[in-house]
Amino acid sequence: MIKINSNKLRPRIKARIRKSSQDVKKEFKNFFDWIKGAELVSLDKCNINEDPVRPELSNIFRTSYGRKIYGVKYKNEIHAVMCFAFTNKIPRSVKELDLLSQDAFLQSAQRDQNVGKIAIAYTVWSKKKGGGKLIVKEVFKMIKKSNHLNRLVTLSPLTEMARNFHLKNGAIEIQINENTQNFEYKVIK
Repeated sequence: MIKINSNKLRPRIKARIRKSSQDVKKEFKNFFDWIKGAELVSLDKCNINEDPVRPELSNIFRTSYGRKIYGVKYKNEIHAVMCFAFTNKIPRSVKELDLLSQDAFLQSAQRDQNVGKIAIAYTVWSKKKGGGKLIVKEVFKMIKKSNHLNRLVTLSPLTEMARNFHLKNGAIEIQINENTQNFEYKVIK
């Protein structure tokens, strides 16, 4: 039987634990470093096959009638995507979203070219940890700076994951519909 001197072992174990703890802290810090250098960009299109919420909607749908696609870009790579329609009323379905955004777009042609008063986020996804929260934060800042948008509302699927995501990020549930739910992020200018 081999006898181990426990007095020599304790400092080694403590040193390894300390080193491991430092490594974990360093890795955790580096894990979210990308967020500091990320920027919000407008996109002409997105890979709809990556969209876990509404992959059936084409890029033409996502960019027609004043609708927009935004992404969080870091080192020439898109890490999160959010699609918007601009309306004057809160939609309860994708079909209603389509009609209300077309109506707001046509009304804007006769006015000042600003489409709608409400930004409706109808899909969001992230390819990197922290991306979903970051894009919500960046879009929120953009809407606060706009002259014509005064509300940020979602058209979310009826899932617990969507509910938890929006509530955790500061939204308030405003209504539950047949196939969707709406949350609002308060915009105070």
